[in-house]
Amino acid sequence: MTTIGIICEYNPFHNGHQYHIAEIKKLFPDSRIICVMSGNYVQRGEVSIINKWDKTKIALDYGIDLVVELPFVFASQGADIFCKGSISILDYLNVDYLVFGSECNDIALLTKLANIQQSSKYNDIVKSLMKEGLNYPTATSKAFLHFDLNLNLGPNDTLGLGYIRELKKLNSKIKPITIKRTNDYHDTNINGVIASAKAIREQLKKSGDVSSLLPYDINKYKLHFNNDYFTLLKYKIISENNLKQYQTVDEGIENRIKKYITKAKDFEDLVLKIKTKRYTYHKISRMLIHILVSFTKKEAKNLNDIAYIRILGFNHIGQTYIKEIKKHCPIPIISKYLKHPMLTLEERTSLIYDNTFEYDKKIIKK
Repeated sequence: MTTIGIICEYNPFHNGHQYHIAEIKKLFPDSRIICVMSGNYVQRGEVSIINKWDKTKIALDYGIDLVVELPFVFASQGADIFCKGSISILDYLNVDYLVFGSECNDIALLTKLANIQQSSKYNDIVKSLMKEGLNYPTATSKAFLHFDLNLNLGPNDTLGLGYIRELKKLNSKIKPITIKRTNDYHDTNINGVIASAKAIREQLKKSGDVSSLLPYDINKYKLHFNNDYFTLLKYKIISENNLKQYQTVDEGIENRIKKYITKAKDFEDLVLKIKTKRYTYHKISRMLIHILVSFTKKEAKNLNDIAYIRILGFNHIGQTYIKEIKKHCPIPIISKYLKHPMLTLEERTSLIYDNTFEYDKKIIKK
């Protein structure tokens, strides 16, 4: 049986994700699908709109066989770290194919670009552009112009490049495959039954109707938004004297955070007030999340690599695969909460997300 890997956040799971899974099953009828999923916090500096256990149950209901957690330390950081953690887990789990959505849907082009990104010339150009004041995402895109490549890559293409780079670094046997992305990740317009997760979240913030965009009733779940945590964040920033100790808070930016925390009306307003040409919206959002949960640079320094694989849920196909892979996996595969620095961080962030520890004491079975 072929083993397929998916890297996802499901924030929230929607019709586009259902389409993705259906396309995988068409490509690989005799397969099992393993999903590496961000938990209660996601890569662009947001709390997950639905908690990780409910997301796991939904994923299993709609075709995933095994859900494993991408730890907070990887899930809440920039694309490079996010990709490193996700690909490491899939490599440990010995999957055959990584299938991801792509705007360009051209794996040959993405592979070519990933090879360029590994060159010293490319990296020197990126550093030079950043010294000129460009932020990292813009610099990495503009650097391709020096290779006679004028590209218009989408956000899923950019993540795909990260996946391919990590596969190359690991010399992994996993083969990457793309599925055409049918809508723009950043598009907040809704046309038809497939919309971006961002568009769906924006509708939910306004209590809008998204029933046609999801294969389940989201109204039965407790929804979480960044603004729900603003009071706690505000207290933390005002009472903290050393904001630069926290991960991704560059020296100097803490002054802008302190300056605007008493002037902002909510989380999103604070991000927009702090934002500069150098510091993108999502980079600022990640900083604030790291401050919120007290995730320090010291902690991050000691949590560089995947140390375990934590199972969130499975069906009978996934359970059978776990029994097989445990015999050969070089790191622990766990389903119970054990004492480990990375899991201690997971506990703390879950307590802040949910004000209860019950969500970290179970596993979903189907």
